[in-house]
Amino acid sequence: MITGIMFLVLLFAAAWFAFPWYAQQLIDRALEGKPFRVTVSGIALPSTSGIGFKSLQAVFTTPPDDCNDEATTYSLSLTNGNIAWRLITHSSDLLPSLFDLTLSLKADSLSVIPDPRQFTFADRRALITTTFRITRNNGFALTVKPLSATYPVDGAIATREKLRLEGINYNVRLSAATKWQQPLDTLYVSKLSSDGQPTPVGNFRALFGSKRDPLNPCTLTLSDCSIELFQWMASTERIDYNLKAKQTNFTLNLAKIPLNALPGLSQGSSKMPFATGRVSGSIPIEFQDSTILVRNAMVIAENGTNAIFYDKERKPCISLDMAAIKGGGELLKNLNATVTMNSKDKTLSGLALRDLSATLFGGKITSTPVSFDPKTGSTFFIVRLNDIKLLDRMRLLGNFKGNLKGGISGTIPLSITNNSFAIKNGTLQSRGGGSVTIIPQKKQQTPGELMFGPKSAEATYSFSEPELRFSRSSDGKATISFSLKSLQQKNSSGEMSLASPKGTLSLWHNHLNPDIVTLSDFSTGVLDGTIALQRLDYDMAKKEGETTLQINHILIQKLLDLQGSKKIYATGHIKGNIPVKIKNESFEILDGKLTSEQNGQIIYATSLEERTAANPALRITYEALSNMLYAQLLSSINMSADGKSLMTIQLKGTNPDFQRGRPVELNLSVQQNLGDLMRSLSISSDIEQAISEKAVKKKP
Repeated sequence: MITGIMFLVLLFAAAWFAFPWYAQQLIDRALEGKPFRVTVSGIALPSTSGIGFKSLQAVFTTPPDDCNDEATTYSLSLTNGNIAWRLITHSSDLLPSLFDLTLSLKADSLSVIPDPRQFTFADRRALITTTFRITRNNGFALTVKPLSATYPVDGAIATREKLRLEGINYNVRLSAATKWQQPLDTLYVSKLSSDGQPTPVGNFRALFGSKRDPLNPCTLTLSDCSIELFQWMASTERIDYNLKAKQTNFTLNLAKIPLNALPGLSQGSSKMPFATGRVSGSIPIEFQDSTILVRNAMVIAENGTNAIFYDKERKPCISLDMAAIKGGGELLKNLNATVTMNSKDKTLSGLALRDLSATLFGGKITSTPVSFDPKTGSTFFIVRLNDIKLLDRMRLLGNFKGNLKGGISGTIPLSITNNSFAIKNGTLQSRGGGSVTIIPQKKQQTPGELMFGPKSAEATYSFSEPELRFSRSSDGKATISFSLKSLQQKNSSGEMSLASPKGTLSLWHNHLNPDIVTLSDFSTGVLDGTIALQRLDYDMAKKEGETTLQINHILIQKLLDLQGSKKIYATGHIKGNIPVKIKNESFEILDGKLTSEQNGQIIYATSLEERTAANPALRITYEALSNMLYAQLLSSINMSADGKSLMTIQLKGTNPDFQRGRPVELNLSVQQNLGDLMRSLSISSDIEQAISEKAVKKKP
């Protein structure tokens, strides 16, 4: 008897040690004739409560049905797993033997791959729990009945070639009591990416269950759906997806979303917000197979919705009104687009956007097709703007006021690579224009201003037909070429008009000093001539720079008229170079030179009373300048940073009506605070005073 017991113990021990080698055979026999197969490798020695394995693979096939025309084979794979069991006995004299068996399967990873490959599913730290009821009525015959299965999906990933759903959460709960129908539970997807790049779609939530409408058995229903688009929350009550036709249609609703939720506008503080107000809208969507159609979507901003821009002192200077205004239309309407999942050689190559068009601020915006090139990793498209009423919506704040009108048109060629973008030869232009008035900050008044009233330092700039040409490289270097049809400055002392000013700004070209802004090839028409500069490198941090102004063909008479001269009349033009050094908010002129381009005439008009009252030397000066035919006009100018300046004028020529045309040379020196004078546009009185203090120097 002892020998028999020992034999049974050894037999049991041998079976226990040999289990990893014959376990696969037991599984194959158990599943013989079943529509699925299981392969296990790396099986560990079993314990009383479980067994471990390195790899488990299961393959099963679902046959075609009324909703799917072809069979689908699923391959399930688990790695580094453990199967634990727990047996509970329920028995009595009135009931047959009854057992509840609970199996818990844990694995470091789980993946599901269908064939045909529509998607792949992967999960880490998977836990699947199943419960079976085992009954024994007579003898050793056993009946096994599944009771339930649970699988809490947490942070899983689903991939369809280039597209990737991340952060999938869903609580799978199946039971015999509910006829193995999945009850409603929350399906959550944190984000969607395309070829490794995040898309503006994320945080999708919906209630989903497997129970279907008997009248529409091929329809899957999602309810109480919400999703983030560009950090805006959108929602829809219901999405019905037809499995057979692979299509659905629904409308996403945007309900009073704060504008500062947009990227780039969410960085402001409560005291300095970048955006105010809320927007709402609707986005009708049709989806079929691999194509998404957006038809007549719209976004409306409520009153008080603005984007706000600040000056260097962190004070608001410009706001952009987003609400509907008279003649300006809604923020965005009639938005249409087609999004497709591009396929090449039966492989999804990414997302493509085409047929994009919309009405934006009363104008039209369109785009060429947008697609992703997997070889270069880049996306290229061109945005076209037509009569976008943007200037009408600009409001000037703080020390600025004005009125802007006109639509903006142009093209913006965009190339997007990884996390950067580039623009090549973009253009923006407008037939409109407007005026901007700059109001200086109030300072403490002088005694004279308190007595006679403050001097007005307001300046109004009027412009028309602005045009920009701009480019940006992927490393951030930007170049902007600008031009205007006209620019006019006007203040209490006079006005100055610039014809066709144009130039080029270069930003962030100097990696060693990104604060350098370069103005190059600047020129403008003024006083029938031109003012130009070849290059100015301005350091925005240090507030300094140097350049040379090139003055050509300036009409002398118009210059005198600009200064408010009443007695001097002249013909001819001047030219020259004026070196300028800028420091903080002041500038210096270092040995500027001006000269006449040709001979001319100067007439200094005086009355009979002035000539009679003048001393002999001054009377001779008046007579010499009464009809001066100059052959040479030279001027030099120097100005320090505090505005103190010295201007010298050398004049040579003859007067046929004075002393039989004898040569005349006149030298003038004008000392003044040119900074104040330039701001008042009046130096003529000082020149006239200098003339009255000079005598004529006769040549032998």
